[in-house]
Amino acid sequence: MRLENTSRGDDVVALVQPIKDRQKIAELKMELLKRNYKYYILCIIGLNTGLRIGDIIPLKVEDVRNKSHITLREEKTNKIKVFPINPQLRSELDKYTSGMENHEYLFPSRQRNRDGVRSHITRVQAYRYIKNVAEELGIENFGIHSFRKSFGYFYYQETKDIVKLMQIFNHSSQNVTRRYIGLTQEEIDESLENFFL
Repeated sequence: MRLENTSRGDDVVALVQPIKDRQKIAELKMELLKRNYKYYILCIIGLNTGLRIGDIIPLKVEDVRNKSHITLREEKTNKIKVFPINPQLRSELDKYTSGMENHEYLFPSRQRNRDGVRSHITRVQAYRYIKNVAEELGIENFGIHSFRKSFGYFYYQETKDIVKLMQIFNHSSQNVTRRYIGLTQEEIDESLENFFL
C-alpha cells in the first residue's frame, strides 16, 4: 500500500483509503452540507467523478454551467480529461452556481490578491477542512484522495469493470487500479473467508 503525504508540506503522513461505508459517506455529505456548502459541493464532485482534488478546485463556473461534461487538463498527467455530468450532479451544480458569474471559481478563497481578485482554495485548505469533519465522524484513513478512491471502489463494486476504471483513472495497469482502491487485500480476505482445511 502506498503512503500519501496528504497535506503537501505538513509532517502528516497517513495511509489513505476509500470510504467503503455508504452510511459514512452520507454522514460526511450531510455534515458538510450543514457546515459549508462549498466543501459539500467539492465532496459531491470528488465522489461522483473520481477527479483529483487538485483538478477540481481550479474549476470555474463556466467549466460546469450548461455543460454535459467537465473537460480539463489533468495537473498530474497533463492529459485532457472529459467526464460526464450525470443528472444528479447537474442538479447540485445548478443550485450551487445559481447567482454566480461564469468567470468565478467554483471554490473561491476568502483571500484576495493585491489586485483584489479572488483565487480558489488550496488543496491544503480543502484537506484540512474536510479531514477535520471526517475525523469528527470517525472516518479513518481519510486523505485528500479518499473521494477519488471511494469513487473507484464503488464504481468497481457496481460494474466489476476494472478495465474501464483503469482508463478513467489513467492508470498504467489493472494491478495499480486494484491497489489504489484497496481491492487486493479485500479480494484476498473474501477468498479466504470460508477457506478451511
